[in-house]
Amino acid sequence: MTTFQHTDVVPQPRRPWDHSRSTALRALVLLALSGVFGSIVNNLTGLSGFLGWYVGLAFAVPVIAFIGTVRHGWNIASDRIATSLISMAFVTVAIPWVSIFVEVFNKGSKAFHAKYLTDDMKITPSSDLLQYGGVAHAIIGTLVMVLVASVIAVPLGILAAVYIVEVKGRFATMVRFLTQAMSGVPSIVAGLFVYSTVVILTGSFSATAGALALVILMLPTVARTSEEVLKIVPEDLRSASYALGASQARTTFRVVIPTVASGLVTAAVLGIARVVGETAPLILTASYFVAKSTSLTDPIASLPIYIFSNLGLGDANATTRAWGGSLVLLGVVFILFLIARTASTRLRRK
Repeated sequence: MTTFQHTDVVPQPRRPWDHSRSTALRALVLLALSGVFGSIVNNLTGLSGFLGWYVGLAFAVPVIAFIGTVRHGWNIASDRIATSLISMAFVTVAIPWVSIFVEVFNKGSKAFHAKYLTDDMKITPSSDLLQYGGVAHAIIGTLVMVLVASVIAVPLGILAAVYIVEVKGRFATMVRFLTQAMSGVPSIVAGLFVYSTVVILTGSFSATAGALALVILMLPTVARTSEEVLKIVPEDLRSASYALGASQARTTFRVVIPTVASGLVTAAVLGIARVVGETAPLILTASYFVAKSTSLTDPIASLPIYIFSNLGLGDANATTRAWGGSLVLLGVVFILFLIARTASTRLRRK
């Protein structure tokens, strides 16, 4: 009589996409040999420094990858070469961005002190000691103008995309053409337009004028991105809604838009990222103010103008403050990005 022994061990399926230890070891050996080759090239040629070593490394990686795998056949060798080339291309693109962040952090962190993010420059000259003054007025001004611009541009951009993709009205082609044309408008032209129509008529610079200039630059980005997002909604989803008796408006606002809500949030973030660092239009519309202010009818500070004005003074402390403002601007963009990603993730789960 045959007996079967019961066991609690459940076999786990293999996942071929996971990298084994041998694959990681081969990658480390490849990088080590390529690093040695890059050092040799760096010493024998006129190349110097990290970038010189990296150039030698970039040339060495695919060559050594080919030599190490050619004995296994052309298919494996070509796969390793393609993987190494793509990896080096990614690192090559990442190096400038990382260097920018490191440089801004190294120079901008010198301007920080205990009250840098809570004080303004109302009683502090830009050339004064770095332990005085702050950037709070510029942060508040930037957030106020970006918020007002977003309240105007995001709904209009999404509605323009809905008109083009869902309604397909007789003016859809013209609306698409205008949004494409607006996306190529230089920022200084947008500032001049608002200056000639709002600032001159009202007789003063204001946060409202600055926000309107940002709207002109933000609107085409939101509209074009939202249009592409709405295009990915399957037609079967719309047809199913119509088959259940829903109207076009109900289908659009209860089915289509909720389906791509996370993508529309991304469109809004891209629009904000497009305008948060603009300087030229704000010089002509919002001007600059050294104290904290949330008034929409008066001149207001902003981080780009704070950086521009301090850098133009040429003083060492003022230049350090400009680097500090650059670091704060990067931080503000990063925080807005995190908020948008969190909202997008929650909408996608729903």
